[in-house]
Amino acid sequence: METGTKAWIQLHADDNCIVALQTLSQGLQIEVAGKTVSLQSNIQAGHKVSIAAIENGAAVIKYGWPIGVATQHIEAGVHVHDHNLRCEHVIDFTNLATDTPEPPAKISGRTFDGYVRANGSVGTRNYIAVISTVNCSASVSRYIANHFTEDVLRDFPGVDGVVAFKHDSGCGMAYEGIRHQTLSRVLGGVARHPNIAAYVLIGLGCEQNTLGHLLKSQKLVPLTLAGMDTKANQDKRSLVEAAREVPVLSIQDSGGTRATVKRGIEMVQELLPIVNQMRRTQVSAEHLILATKCGGSDGYSGITANPALGIAADRTVACGGTAILSETTELYGAEQLFTRRAQSPDVATKLLDRIEWWKNYSAGYGEEIDNNPSIGNKAGGLTTIVEKSLGAASKGGSTALQAVYQYAEPIRTKGLVIMDAPGFDPACVTGMVASGANVIVFTTGRGSCFGCKPVPSIKVATNTALFHRMTDDMDLDMGTVLVDETIEEAGDRLFDEILATASGKKTKSELLGYGDDEFVPWSIGPTL
Repeated sequence: METGTKAWIQLHADDNCIVALQTLSQGLQIEVAGKTVSLQSNIQAGHKVSIAAIENGAAVIKYGWPIGVATQHIEAGVHVHDHNLRCEHVIDFTNLATDTPEPPAKISGRTFDGYVRANGSVGTRNYIAVISTVNCSASVSRYIANHFTEDVLRDFPGVDGVVAFKHDSGCGMAYEGIRHQTLSRVLGGVARHPNIAAYVLIGLGCEQNTLGHLLKSQKLVPLTLAGMDTKANQDKRSLVEAAREVPVLSIQDSGGTRATVKRGIEMVQELLPIVNQMRRTQVSAEHLILATKCGGSDGYSGITANPALGIAADRTVACGGTAILSETTELYGAEQLFTRRAQSPDVATKLLDRIEWWKNYSAGYGEEIDNNPSIGNKAGGLTTIVEKSLGAASKGGSTALQAVYQYAEPIRTKGLVIMDAPGFDPACVTGMVASGANVIVFTTGRGSCFGCKPVPSIKVATNTALFHRMTDDMDLDMGTVLVDETIEEAGDRLFDEILATASGKKTKSELLGYGDDEFVPWSIGPTL
């Protein structure tokens, strides 16, 4: 990877374009690949410029892969963007599991302080959830959670908060249809989540997504005493009594809004002293389930923060943990990187099946997957979905793809996995959280603001200017990779931050209070 004077970067020796790392002026002459190229116009930071003549219809190469084809003849030194480049990608159905890597060298001794739950899962936070089964009970759920302000929780320092998980669905859908099944997986995943120490379910009473169906389909169980100090100021028998049944409230059966809110507050108050006694224990990093996400991407994303996150994902896998890559619509164009290194042809085929599903799903609404990079992405230098995907894919590191999961499906596999999801940040992360992720790393080049309770979100800036401009939001700066830090060093620094966050260090988004409004279950299919 040639960096010159850090004004531009060539990401692969085969590339016929380079990326500007700062604004480059018209007429500037640069030396690259043994020849001199004179810039034909000003080039903004993050944008591409050709370093060789590219014929109309020929591939534009970045990261060593085609990102599209030229729509006109492009001379060397010309800005390459959506005025002269279009997406053209053909999926490779043949090279499946042909380049499966060996398992990484095992890393021992890395630990974090987490909450060990009864089922063996480990939490990084200690929340109480108020879960709404239907939009009709969303306000009641919010009223209950809002009662538990910082002043109310001051006597319970071991509780990270009381969170209402509300949404816009739960009715207007076929019973046991895809929309119903998906919502049930999400809500069940929240109730079982290792960062949720206890929960209360709030329903209306006549919804399609009934309380009974949720309890049965997701096999939800009541609170247990695992992970708490039963010697501290509580009678163990009363705790057992309080934890005997899943707390469930139906608004229609409880006397309406005020009566349900009153009883819901009482239920949470009964749970507070139990949850407050749960203590952190030092555990192996094998209990990490890392959710990876990029949003508000720019031309730096695939150069700095995303590959650094890939190193951290590799470290997680080497410790025996799990790294989740998602946003299937933003893997299109880079799927070959994972199908080739899948642990079996079956796993590779499952990924290709999901991409074909997305193509058909989008076509049903008269859209295409390449209706992606967003306006902000394009302003940052990204042109096609393939280019964006190749940069986004680097978050997944270099280990073998072990499994492909449905949206919000419980993840039981160790190693690198893919969870099917849309690219839309809140819906994508909601699915990974519901699947069991206990730490989130979110990279951004344009400056996405994000958090997702009950899981801490580490925000990583792709460039130093963004880090300083939005210092209240960004946890780490990866623009240092362009100056005096290797990708490996940046990835190790990020992995250290993941362990510290898992042990209780507050992220910037947590300090700002983000996470209550970013719970957005993916609604698949028609609203009836």
